Amino acid sequence: MKDTAEGDGAVHRPGLWKLTLAASLLLVAWVAAPALAAPRVNPVPAKLTSADCLACHNDATLSKDVNGKAESLYVNETQFAGSIHGVLSCTDCHADVKAVPHESAPAKPNCSSCHAEQQASYDHGIHAQALKQGDGKAAGCVDCHGSPHGILAASDPKSQVHRSRIPATCGSCHGQKFVMAASGHSSQTYVSYQESVHGRAVAAGSKTAAVCTDCHNAHNILRASDPQSPIFKFNVPATCARCHGTAKAEYVQSIHGQAVARGNWQAPVCTDCHGIHSIKSHVDPQSSVAAQALARTTCARCHEGVRLSQEFSMPDRRATTYLESYHGLASKLGSNVVANCASCHGVHNILPSSDPRSTISRAHLVETCGKCHPGVTEKFALGKVHVDDPLSADFSSVAVRWVRQAYVGMILAVIGAMLLHNFLIWRRKAVERRRQTPDRVVVRMSGNQRAQHLVLLLSFFVLVITGFALKYPESWFAAGLGMGEKARGVLHRVAAAALIAAGCYHVLYLAITGEGRKLIRALVPVLHDARDLRDTMRYYLDGGVARPRYARFSYAEKMEYWALVWGMLVMASTGVMLWAKVTFGHFLPRWLFDVATAVHFYEAILATLAIVVWHFYQVFFDPDVYPMNWAWFDGKMSLHHYREEHALDPAIPLAASPAETVSVASGDSPEKEEEETGEQEEELTASRP
Repeated sequence: MKDTAEGDGAVHRPGLWKLTLAASLLLVAWVAAPALAAPRVNPVPAKLTSADCLACHNDATLSKDVNGKAESLYVNETQFAGSIHGVLSCTDCHADVKAVPHESAPAKPNCSSCHAEQQASYDHGIHAQALKQGDGKAAGCVDCHGSPHGILAASDPKSQVHRSRIPATCGSCHGQKFVMAASGHSSQTYVSYQESVHGRAVAAGSKTAAVCTDCHNAHNILRASDPQSPIFKFNVPATCARCHGTAKAEYVQSIHGQAVARGNWQAPVCTDCHGIHSIKSHVDPQSSVAAQALARTTCARCHEGVRLSQEFSMPDRRATTYLESYHGLASKLGSNVVANCASCHGVHNILPSSDPRSTISRAHLVETCGKCHPGVTEKFALGKVHVDDPLSADFSSVAVRWVRQAYVGMILAVIGAMLLHNFLIWRRKAVERRRQTPDRVVVRMSGNQRAQHLVLLLSFFVLVITGFALKYPESWFAAGLGMGEKARGVLHRVAAAALIAAGCYHVLYLAITGEGRKLIRALVPVLHDARDLRDTMRYYLDGGVARPRYARFSYAEKMEYWALVWGMLVMASTGVMLWAKVTFGHFLPRWLFDVATAVHFYEAILATLAIVVWHFYQVFFDPDVYPMNWAWFDGKMSLHHYREEHALDPAIPLAASPAETVSVASGDSPEKEEEETGEQEEELTASRP
């Protein structure tokens, strides 16, 4: 067939479509050849689902034998579905399980496949290191988070790692004595935390109180000796600042914070003062930062010994000298308002006195002291707070040192002489005394005089007990007093007012009553008293002279009376100064108050010992009056005894019937007394051996 042209001149070639079809078939054959040549394989099975696994493991009786014990293989389907892993398939964790049932036990799931960052942190911590060292009780993931099939989000209150349950989770190991003892640790830390301000707050429902992970971290828990640990000494302020930022801001500027910043290991951080796990509120009496504990334990750990003074030239014995001051003594008695270390030096913002910002700098002293003592002046504020007051202390004040040395010598000499004097008399009288029970017919003291004596007796002993209770707050009589510092102070001042009032009344009594004038004339010392003292000692030592006879009052009674007058003047004047310290501080130098404190203390010792050694002998221990001279009670004493002791008293006749009552306390006229004195002395002189 020939090609022909038609119409518009197009050319028709009947064989072209055949060529195109052949080329297409060749191309398809070339593409399909490799697939047709490949060997034939079976289809890949579908991935196992959780339902496939739970078909067996949802059986509560499913278990396996492990070392003779049945270990449950049960998985609670409902619990698993509600866990944080509920969106996963079983084989996402048990990837080695390809079919069910499986003969070999699945390998332990690797949490790091999903939690690589947490695993890396855990591997760096002490728990992972303990496991590597063979401690099988060290915590792993499931010990804290619970079973993988029931793990809940940390935000879920039922989760073991929910903030409110972290202490209990950590306590499941750290609160068990047998678990901790196996690794050489103590379970006390968990017990202490439970009793701490943090632990109690968490137990009460607080959502902000510190839990274990706030200080130790969650996964990368490190030893306190590791510089990367949040509880490493120099990291503690930053760790506590996560909650206590304001306190940290003050602390870093303080002398302690600056020392820590310089790398000083001896400088305290938060836990050195507040404790570690046993942190308590400052109002808790058991707290290490309670007002009563600061000087005795917390601050004293550094500032009492010589370590700081040797290393950094800082003063030592800061605690002892504080505790010997009024502030410290009142604190020992339980006062909650008296100044403690923090009251003056600050809490977290402690600075040296040379720093203008310090609360104890000279510019701020009036303000600091004025918190407790309104109206103080600069002169008052310059007084010493740390007082070296113990008997064995070496005083920095020359005046106080002189007072101490003078009084110590005086006390030893006076009390020693009193003891020797009374012992000599008591020994001789005890040998010579014959038992007798004469009638008490001499009125030694009038009712007025006994009333004055009773007020003096009661107020004196109240002052002694309440005064020494302040000085020695841990003594038996301070404990027996059974009252706080405020009540003790009020009682001491009431007794002082009563004693001063009794003294003022006594002066008026001596001046305006005949009885009083007669009393003071009889108490005036005379030269004959010195001879009586000499003859008394000679008589009781060797008996070579006649037994001395005295007038209404012997030299010993006169000495005691005038010593009492002197003691009342000294104690009243110094006591009023210390009572109204702020008022007197406006015009008296501050060092004078230190002298007054020393005088008041040592005069109190002298007066107390004098009463016990001198007066008690005459009232109780003298064999002639034993067991007691009842004159203080009913004013009467034996006529026989009175004649022996006071034979020169003109008021006593040489002869009297046993029933006769003679008064030596009434106020007779001076003329009559002088006439009787001359006659009595002549008769007594003639009758002496």
